Amino acid sequence: MEQTQHTAAILGGGSFGTAMASILAANGHQARLWVRDPETAAAINLDRENPRYLPGAELPEGVTATDSLEEALNQASLVFVAIPSKAFIDVLRQARQWVPDGTIVVSCTKGIYADGFLLMSELLMREWPHARVGVLSGPNLAKEIVEKKFTGTVIASPDEALCSTIQTALGCEYFRVYDNADIYGVELGGALKNIYAVASGMAAAIGVGENSRSFMITRALAEMSRFAVELGANPMTFLGLSGVGDLIATCSSSLSRNYQVGFQLGQGKSVEQAVAELGQTAEGINTIKLVADKAAELQVYMPLATALYRVIYHGEPLETVIYQLMSGEYQHDVEFSVSGVTP
Repeated sequence: MEQTQHTAAILGGGSFGTAMASILAANGHQARLWVRDPETAAAINLDRENPRYLPGAELPEGVTATDSLEEALNQASLVFVAIPSKAFIDVLRQARQWVPDGTIVVSCTKGIYADGFLLMSELLMREWPHARVGVLSGPNLAKEIVEKKFTGTVIASPDEALCSTIQTALGCEYFRVYDNADIYGVELGGALKNIYAVASGMAAAIGVGENSRSFMITRALAEMSRFAVELGANPMTFLGLSGVGDLIATCSSSLSRNYQVGFQLGQGKSVEQAVAELGQTAEGINTIKLVADKAAELQVYMPLATALYRVIYHGEPLETVIYQLMSGEYQHDVEFSVSGVTP
C-alpha cells in the first residue's frame, strides 16, 4: 500500500527536532524545521547539517530550515513540537493562527510546565483545542537516531488514527514506533526519568558501583510509577519503552544531557556552571523542583527525587541522596500487580 506523503512542520531545531526531521525526510515527507536563528537556518539549508546540535550528521534533501513559523506551518498536515518546556507555551501562542482545525500535533518535549504542573500535551490541548494531540517518547538519544542505530519509541494518544498515522510516517528500518492510549503515563515517563538521569550522572561522578547504579535505577522506576499512578496513569505503562526503556537509556549514557549535567554536579560544579557547559536544555533540573513539591503536596513517597532536590537547591551534600535511599522505610519490591490492571 502506498504511503501518504505529508508536509511536516518540526518546531524546534535542537537535536531531537532535527533527528525527527531527518527521519521524516528520509521517509519521503517534506520536513520543515523551524529554528529561531536565521543564520542557523541558512547553515542547515546550505551545508545539510545542524552545526550547533548535530555537527557532522548529514541531513536528507527533504529537510528545509526556516526561521518563519508561518512558512514552516504552511499547509502542514503533521506538526511536531520539540521546544524546551520553558518556551513551549510562547511558541504555541505565536504559531496558533497557522494551525488549521484537525491538524495532528505531536509533543516531543519531555518536561513539565511549572504554572499548574501541566504536561506538554495538556498545554497543547488548552492552547490548541482544535488540534489532534499525541505524545512521542522513548529511549531516543538524538545523536544515535541520526546515526541510524536502531531503537523504538512510543506514540501515545487515545486517537487510534493519529497513532497509526505517526507510526507510518516515522517508522523505518531503524526506528520502530509502538502505540499506547495512556498519553499521560507515556508523557510522565519521559518527564520524570530526567530527574533520575541527573542522579545517575552524579553517582557516576563519585564512582558508585554497578550494583548501586542498578539499585538506584530500579528504585527510580518505582518512584516514577508511584507518582504517575497518583496522577491517573497506568503503572503498566512504565514497563514499556517510555518508562523503563527511556530510564535505562538516559541513566546509562553520557549522550544524555541530564546525565551530563548530573556528572558535572557530582564533580562539584554549580548548577549554573553545569548547564552553561552543556550549552543545551537539561529538562531534569527544572523537573526536580516541580516534582519534589508536587510529591510533598500529594504525599507520595519519593526519597530519591526529594533528596536530589535538597542537594541541588539547598546545597546539601551528595551523600544525602544515598542516605535517603538507604535509610528510608522499607517498601515492597514490586508495588503494582497485573491483577485487574489492563496494560
